[in-house]
Amino acid sequence: MSIVKTKLDRRSFLKASALAGGGMMLSFSWLAGCKPTPEQILEMPKEWFELNSYIKIGENGAVTLFSPNPEFGSNVKTSMPMILADELDVDWKMVMVEQADFWPERFQRQFTGGSQGIRQGWSPLRTAGATARAMLVNAAAQTWNVPASEITTNAGLLEHKTSRKKVGYGVMASLAATLEVPEEVQLKEIKDFKIIGNSKKNVDNEKILTGKPLFGIDYKVEGMKYAAIIHPPAFGMKLKSFDNSSVMNMPGIQEVFTINIFKEDYERNYFDTATFPELIAIVGNSTWEVFQAKKALKVEWENAPQSNFMMAGFGEDVSTVVIPAGLENSETHKAKMAEYIQKPGNILRRDGDPEGAFKKAAKVIERTYNAPFLAHNTMEPVNCFAHVTSDKAVIYGPTQAPEFIIRTLSATLGLPKEKIQINLARMGGGFGLRAYSHHMVEAALISKKIGAPIKMVYTREDDMTYGIYRPTYSATYRAALDEDNNLLAFHVKAGGIPETPIHPNRFPAGAIENYLAEGWDIPSNITIGAFRAPRSNFIAGAEQSFLDELAEAMGKDPIEFRLELLKRAKENPVGNRNDYDPGRYAGVLELVREKSNWGQNQPGTHRGVSAYFCHNSYVAEVLDLRLEGNKPVVENVYAAVDCGIVINPDAAANMGEGAIVDGIGNAFYGELPFKEGVPQKNNFHQYRMIRMAEAPKKVEVHFVKNDIDPTGLGEPLFPPIFGAVANAMYKATGRRFYEQPYLKELESGITRM
Repeated sequence: MSIVKTKLDRRSFLKASALAGGGMMLSFSWLAGCKPTPEQILEMPKEWFELNSYIKIGENGAVTLFSPNPEFGSNVKTSMPMILADELDVDWKMVMVEQADFWPERFQRQFTGGSQGIRQGWSPLRTAGATARAMLVNAAAQTWNVPASEITTNAGLLEHKTSRKKVGYGVMASLAATLEVPEEVQLKEIKDFKIIGNSKKNVDNEKILTGKPLFGIDYKVEGMKYAAIIHPPAFGMKLKSFDNSSVMNMPGIQEVFTINIFKEDYERNYFDTATFPELIAIVGNSTWEVFQAKKALKVEWENAPQSNFMMAGFGEDVSTVVIPAGLENSETHKAKMAEYIQKPGNILRRDGDPEGAFKKAAKVIERTYNAPFLAHNTMEPVNCFAHVTSDKAVIYGPTQAPEFIIRTLSATLGLPKEKIQINLARMGGGFGLRAYSHHMVEAALISKKIGAPIKMVYTREDDMTYGIYRPTYSATYRAALDEDNNLLAFHVKAGGIPETPIHPNRFPAGAIENYLAEGWDIPSNITIGAFRAPRSNFIAGAEQSFLDELAEAMGKDPIEFRLELLKRAKENPVGNRNDYDPGRYAGVLELVREKSNWGQNQPGTHRGVSAYFCHNSYVAEVLDLRLEGNKPVVENVYAAVDCGIVINPDAAANMGEGAIVDGIGNAFYGELPFKEGVPQKNNFHQYRMIRMAEAPKKVEVHFVKNDIDPTGLGEPLFPPIFGAVANAMYKATGRRFYEQPYLKELESGITRM
C-alpha cells in the first residue's frame, strides 16, 4: 500500500471537527434490526459528524461526500466522490453527493478546466478518504480497546474479527470526528478498488430529468430584481451616450445605468478577459421587460481608440496587453495571415539542420490549413445571481473557475475576499467559456448599484456577439523527401489572431532528425479564450491531415507511418524536450487499428485516421463515412484512449462520445465570420450546429487498461476528430481539405487533385 502524508506545506490538508456533541457510544446498531432500505437511511440522519472537508457521516451511517469542483457535464460531481468513497471504503448506496461551494481554505483547485480536475484531485481525494477511514478505525480501536491494525473495514462497516465486534461507521463517527488527524495514512492498492473502475450513474440524473433547480438560471429569492446588459454592437467600438428616457416609462423598468468591470489601473489576471469593460445595465421586474427595454433604448456608439492594460500570467510575470483600434473583417484576417506565413516566425524549436535538409531535398510537400473563429454556444445562456451589501456579497451562478474571479470581485466591489461567497451552480455547458467569469462581476456591480438582489441573464444574441471565441488560425506544413521518398526534414509555421496554436515539443518533434517549429501572432480587439482543448483543437487537425498526405506521398499506410515515427522517438529520440511518451502514443494507434479492423473497409465506406496527445492523454480515432450525393454521412467512429485509470467507465465513454460528435459538428459547420467588427451570426438560425440525425451511427470508445494515475479526458478526444474527418473525406472525394468548415469547401464541387 502507498503511505501518504496528510499535511502539506504550512497548513494541515485535512481538519477534523465535530458538527454535533459527543453523546453516548453504543456497541450495537439499531439499524441492524429494522433493516431500512438505503433510500430510507439517506433520509434519516438527524446528526452529522464532519471527518474532514470532504466527508460527513451521519449517526446512522449515511455518508455525504462533497464534490469540490464545479460541474458542467464532465461528471466530476460523480467521479470525484467515487474516489473518496473507494478510499473511505463505504457502500456507494449509502452515499449522498453535494456540490461544495467555493471555499479555498478547505478545498484545493476548485477549477473545472484543462481536463485536469481528476488528475490533480486524484491524490488529495484519495488522501481525504483514507484519512477519514483511518480515524474511524482509530475510534473503534479506542472504544473496543484493541489494536487498530486488527480492525478491518468493508462497505461502511468496522469489524474486529477476534472479538466478533462489528458496527457501522455512524456509530463511531461522533468519536472519530474529535480525534487528531493521523500524520500519515495508507492508500489502497489499485487491485483492491471496489468503486473506482465500476460505472456509476450521474448523481444528478433524477434532478435533471425531473426539472429540479440545479442551474444558476433556476435560482430565485424574494424581492429579486432582473437585469440585462447592453454592449457595443461591434468589436472596436465603445459607448458614447444613451438616452434612458426612451425606456423609463416602459412597464417594469426601474433603472438604467453604466457599469465598468475593472477599476482604473487594475492589474488583470489571465482569466480577466472581458470584451467590453463598460456596459449599460437595465434593471426591472422581469426578464421579459428588461429584454424589451434593451431593444428600445436609444444608444450612440463610437470607435474605440487603441488601449492597453497590465495582465499577470500564471506565474510572477506581468505583461502589457495591447488592444488595437479598428473594425476588423474576416477577409482582412485571411489576407494578414497569408502575409505572416511568408515572413520568418519566432523559432520555437529547431533540431538538426532543417534548412540544409530542405535545400538537398528531391521533393518538397507544402500545405497550408486555415480555421475560423468559433463561438462556444453553451446550452444555458450566461446568467448570474448577485446580492451585494455594504459588508458582504453572495454570488450564485455558473463558473468553471471561481478562484480566478474572486480577486477581481474583491477589487471591483471594494470588499475583502473573505466577505465574498461564491456558490457554485451546475453549468449548462462550459467548454472554456465559463472560465472567464466577468458575468459575475457584472451582476455584482448591478446589485451593488441598486441595493437589492438581482438575476442577470444574457440573450442568446448577447452570448454569441459578446463572446470569448476560439481564435482564427493558419498553419503551413512542409516536408522534405529524398529521391527514395525518405523523410529528411519537417517544418511547421503556425499562428493566428491573436495567438499561435503551436505546441513545439509534441509529436512529430523528437521523431525527425531535422525539425523546425515557428510561431507568429497578430494582435486583435476580438476577444479570444479557452475553447475545448485550446490550440490543440486546430493544430491537431492540420497536423494529422498533413501526416496523411505525407504518408501517401511516401507510399506508406497512414497508421504504419505514424508508428514508424513513434518507434524512432522511442528508440532514438531527437532532443530531450519531448512532451509525450511514444510508447503510449503508439499503444492507442495499435488499439484503434485492432478495434476498427483497419484495412477491412466496407464497400462504399471511406476511412480516415488521426491521433493526438494533449492534456496528458493519448487518443487515436478512425472515422468511417460515405457520400449521399455530395453530402458526407458519418457511419462509425472508433476511438482508443490512454488516460490512465478510468474512474467511471460509462461516464468516460459518454464524455468521449460527446467530444467526438462536437468535433464532427465543428469540422463540418463551425464558423463565426466578422464584418466591420460585427459577428455575422448571432443565433442558432445562422450558426450551424450538428443535428441529432447527423451524429455517427455508432461510436466505440476503448480505453487502454493500465495502473497509471488518471489524466485528462474532457478534451483529448476532441482535437483528433478534425483530422479523421478530413482524411476520410479525402478518401471519399479524392480531394484534400485545407479550410474549415469542410462542408463549405465541399459545396464548391467535388474534384480530384
